[in-house]
Amino acid sequence: MQPGRLTRGALIAAAAGVLLLLTPTPAAAYVGPGAGFAFLTSFLAVLVSGLLALASLLLWPFRALVSWIRGWRRPPARIRRLIIVGLDGQDPRLTDRFLSEGKLPNFQRLAGLGCYHPLQSTFPSVSPVAWSSFSTGTQPARHNIFDFLDRDRRSYLPVLSSARIGKPPRVLRLGRFRLPLGAAPLTLLRKSEPFWTILGRSHIWSTILRVPITFPPDRFYGAQLSAVSVPDLLGTQGTFTLFTTRRAGDHIKEGGIRVPVTLEGDRIRSALHGPGNPLVAGEPALRVALEVRINRAAESAEVRLGTTRLTLRRGELSDWVPVRFWAAPGIAARGICRLLLTEVGEHVSLYVTPINIDPEKPAMPISQPAYYAPYLAKKLGPFATLGLAEDTWARNEAVIDDGTFLRLTYDIDRERRQMFFAALEKLRRGSLVCVFDATDRIQHMFWRYLENGHPASAGAPPPAPAPEHRDAIERLYIHNDELVGRVLDRLGEDDVLMVLSDHGFTSFRRGVNLNRWLLDHGYLALRPDTDGTAEWLRDVDWSRTRAYALGLTGLFLNVRGREGQGIVAPGADAAALKSELMGRLTGLVDDEAGAVAIREAFDPSKLYRGPYLENAPDLLVGYNHGYRVSWDCATGVVAGPVFEDNRKAWSGDHCVDPRLVPGVFFCNRAIQASDPALVDIAPTALWLFGLEPPAHMDGKVLFGNGA
Repeated sequence: MQPGRLTRGALIAAAAGVLLLLTPTPAAAYVGPGAGFAFLTSFLAVLVSGLLALASLLLWPFRALVSWIRGWRRPPARIRRLIIVGLDGQDPRLTDRFLSEGKLPNFQRLAGLGCYHPLQSTFPSVSPVAWSSFSTGTQPARHNIFDFLDRDRRSYLPVLSSARIGKPPRVLRLGRFRLPLGAAPLTLLRKSEPFWTILGRSHIWSTILRVPITFPPDRFYGAQLSAVSVPDLLGTQGTFTLFTTRRAGDHIKEGGIRVPVTLEGDRIRSALHGPGNPLVAGEPALRVALEVRINRAAESAEVRLGTTRLTLRRGELSDWVPVRFWAAPGIAARGICRLLLTEVGEHVSLYVTPINIDPEKPAMPISQPAYYAPYLAKKLGPFATLGLAEDTWARNEAVIDDGTFLRLTYDIDRERRQMFFAALEKLRRGSLVCVFDATDRIQHMFWRYLENGHPASAGAPPPAPAPEHRDAIERLYIHNDELVGRVLDRLGEDDVLMVLSDHGFTSFRRGVNLNRWLLDHGYLALRPDTDGTAEWLRDVDWSRTRAYALGLTGLFLNVRGREGQGIVAPGADAAALKSELMGRLTGLVDDEAGAVAIREAFDPSKLYRGPYLENAPDLLVGYNHGYRVSWDCATGVVAGPVFEDNRKAWSGDHCVDPRLVPGVFFCNRAIQASDPALVDIAPTALWLFGLEPPAHMDGKVLFGNGA
């Protein structure tokens, strides 16, 4: 995605007083979302972190005394440890199939000890929504997350739904230099408290690893490593770079930057671009020098990136490479990335992953306490910190192949396992939650392997995959089974283990451009002399538009007094328009494929109640098997057909009618509830530790009388 400018934000450590400011980019959820985040880094920030760590050690005796007093008053728990393994996207239909084939013996063992059920997801079945309901025990109208995206009601441009950064109150101008003064707020927009915060008030420890929508990190009694939506060092949700000597016909549409380079004999000289430098007027991009010396005979290259030198063989991923972008003496943004030489023949191409925030010296808060990420990096080595770390966009754009994508994904999974088992070994009492993303990412990219006989029969399938990766999803489930076995072998008598997913999966063969449908049926209009090809709805004439789609499942009315240029009268007129759209969209048929594309359009006010209902989309679209919002619609392009084949490697999805994609729930204890839901996990966690779930929680306790 080519980033556009929407807002500006900054974050200042109160003691640091120096920061770097990033330019936010528009977001499109899984369609290359932009975080719009700032980062800070300086020797002062490092010094402050060190002083805080020293202070923590000096205060340890007093904290230990307080801990003993609180522990003495702690309510009697029903268990010693609660361990939750989240397998994002594990599908019950595939799980049942592999169970029946005897390929998941440890899942079978876990079910035999307790239970196995399908697990109701959320409306919509989108990961930020689902994991927010998991952590808070509430529906979206209480936790305020309805998608990856929300819209700026004044500009109609997309903004990230989960976090917001304000502007520094003042900026000192010294000629061409700029120095921000004062702290700019960084706010997590998820409302309602997660269960680990409530546990912490009773001094029950929790370690929370990579659960989505924990950025910025929660403050509670425990340790946390943030996940979605931690940005990369550019402030986006993942922007890769491709240096290439190729010229025409190699446009990268989404998720990456293409940098043309020229061979000078056997050398290429260029630079890896980092964030803009806010300390200088105009915010010129910070850069790190890159030099590549080609050895065609050996199909390799000697690469110098900044101060790091390494040898790359074609097709082999490097380890994590540190990069440092200097904004001023003593002030640098530190990141890590991986490199891959994809071509070294007639043409030379070098792929660089998104630049992750360096966990050893993070440029912005990604953990609680602040030293937890550096501690993990010192203990385990460098690891991915980007919220959506697996580079699906490089695969979609054919910059990397299936094998490289799998290697990246399994490497991240290995890092996650190391963190998880290190935390499990140390946990004596309390909760441990870790979400593993590989299931979601591999199913997104490899569902095309499962197309034969799948209920999604509409449209032509994406290009056939390579034979050696045809069983990628099956191998992944077996890989997950091995993880479950290792955890089972480490359980104590008073431990409860839950293995669950936030949703299942289905096919994505055909895309639906709702904005084009709205245009064709008179609900949306284009400005004169535009053709609808501009992204982010920039071609829309809001003075004549009554409804528009934004995000992965949401449709909004252009309500007067709510939207910046609203024309639909609130009250009866808006209600009538909503009812009309629900009626026309429910059962919408794709005539070309002869299939129903939309099973049902839902009114969120009929699905849930809560103080943040007014922030929900006016309609939620429940797509059928084989359908999802199209790539164009997700990026605000109105032009093109209403229905079109999905030709990308991203061939599986879950942003459909949630009733089609439940998750899975395994537990080593039987539950009394016959219809468990993701929203039930938080109140159940509290109950297991002897706490009464708050009245505002929508979920139910799965054990005992609570069920």
